[in-house]
Amino acid sequence: MAPTQEQVTAALATVIDPEIRRPITDLGMVKSIDIAADGKVGVGIYLTVSGCPMKDTIRRDVNAAVAKLDGVTAVEIELDVMSTEQRKKLQTTLRGDRGPEKEIPFNQPGSLTRVFAVASGKGGVGKSSVTVNLAASMAANGLKVGIVDADIYGHSIPRMLGAAERPTKVEDMIMPPVAHDIKVISVGMFKPPGNSAVVWRGPMLDRALHQFLADVYWGDLDVLLLDLPPGTGDIAISVAQRLPSAEILVVTTPQMAAAEVAERAGSIAAQTHQQIAGVIENMAWLPCPHCDDRINVFGEGGGQTVADALTRTLGTRVSLLGQVPIDLRLREGGDEGKPLVLTDPDSPAASELRQIADRLSKRSSSLKGLQLGLAPNRA
Repeated sequence: MAPTQEQVTAALATVIDPEIRRPITDLGMVKSIDIAADGKVGVGIYLTVSGCPMKDTIRRDVNAAVAKLDGVTAVEIELDVMSTEQRKKLQTTLRGDRGPEKEIPFNQPGSLTRVFAVASGKGGVGKSSVTVNLAASMAANGLKVGIVDADIYGHSIPRMLGAAERPTKVEDMIMPPVAHDIKVISVGMFKPPGNSAVVWRGPMLDRALHQFLADVYWGDLDVLLLDLPPGTGDIAISVAQRLPSAEILVVTTPQMAAAEVAERAGSIAAQTHQQIAGVIENMAWLPCPHCDDRINVFGEGGGQTVADALTRTLGTRVSLLGQVPIDLRLREGGDEGKPLVLTDPDSPAASELRQIADRLSKRSSSLKGLQLGLAPNRA
């Protein structure tokens, strides 16, 4: 006996759009369902745009969902493209009652997304590697996570995540690629092929950051991580203005030269009135390959020094969240697009990164900036 229309519809409801991460039945992507007496099922699917990069994935998932129903003898899938009106309707559906106006969702009252701006005083301390592995660990624990590669000049997040797909544009919304269950956006995804440099001045950097935050459809994220460029330049200032509730996460290495500039990067919070989530000391030591000793390649104590200095500067306790040892596989994983916390979660570096991710995920939110719904007593 051939399946019913309701059974096929229920099966299609299990197909999740790989970019928007919602059922295709909720997005108006099911164009038609035709069921023949002999069990052949024809399904028409609307793609959001012509040349959708995920069309093969959608076709595969639709075929798998329908083919497993009892009574189905064959599945034929026809792909079509949404009209302008349908895309506008989808855009309004995704943005709710706010309509198609551009706004940063993480600044809206009631937003539950924790935003971490990962900063460093200087380059080469492993800030991007830390960002990627924290995100991958959080996503592996079931959180909905996104990364903004805000290091416009030195963008490296797509490679480190293995995010090879380009974003898809639906009207004036951008659908971010997904890698390891992490939504990610980077200026590198919009450049022509090759390794050309981005030559922009301050206003263009600020505009790019705003587009990454307002034009990209992030959905309901639990955590958003921003990989900032080193130092306290234009992007750091723009983040403070665009995302005043973002918490700064400072990454340093143990040597005093790195710790001093990391302290400057963190002290920007005193001027922007942001909170500091804590300090991470990367490349803390090298485990001796022949014994149980630790080799302090870059000295020791820099992370705690930064945390103590920021505590004095800000007048509030800043913690050293963890010390990540040197591991060649951490670098190799970055080059290959395979985060160490996923490929070898029990290694010393991955274990420390996972513990830091857990601390950041579970730490209770401050009441700062929240609307408490209190009214004066008029009695």
